[in-house]
Amino acid sequence: MANLNKKKELAAKTLKVGKNRINFNQDNLSDIKETITRQDIKDLHAEGIITIKPIKGRKKIKKRKTRRGPGKIKKTVNKRKQVYVKITRKLRGYLSELKKLGVINNELYNDLRKKIRMRVFRSKSHLKNYLETHGEIGIKPHELVQQIQKEQKGKSKKETKTIKKAKSTKTKEKKKWKNKEN
Repeated sequence: MANLNKKKELAAKTLKVGKNRINFNQDNLSDIKETITRQDIKDLHAEGIITIKPIKGRKKIKKRKTRRGPGKIKKTVNKRKQVYVKITRKLRGYLSELKKLGVINNELYNDLRKKIRMRVFRSKSHLKNYLETHGEIGIKPHELVQQIQKEQKGKSKKETKTIKKAKSTKTKEKKKWKNKEN
């Protein structure tokens, strides 16, 4: 029987089925022992000496059409987290902008960040309303931001003009020195 184990493995490989599904006819064991090549096994299968047992249990005929990897699972938890991330990023960006412009101090900034983390604010407009109603800022934050931006634009235009003037005077001085040397 030990020699037939290797023959079973060879038959399983050639017929492309599992080793347990291969069945040898007990009357023709001598023929099976003489088989060496794959072609011999195919011939014995055609004669009916080697048979294949049917599959036991439930067979999955159709392949699954939908994939169920971690990226495909859609649950409400993931949606809630995505919404939370979007809102917090937006609010934190707005807060940092206000802090840069000097509208709010560090204490208020840290307090508001904690409130954002606790999901006190539903949206950016809700945060603005909170700042207006609680008197943290004298005027509306977006108006204040617009004023500061206008002031900065005005300053930047003046600065660029002065920089251009300084560059032009330097080039003129260089030209004068070159002329004197010649």
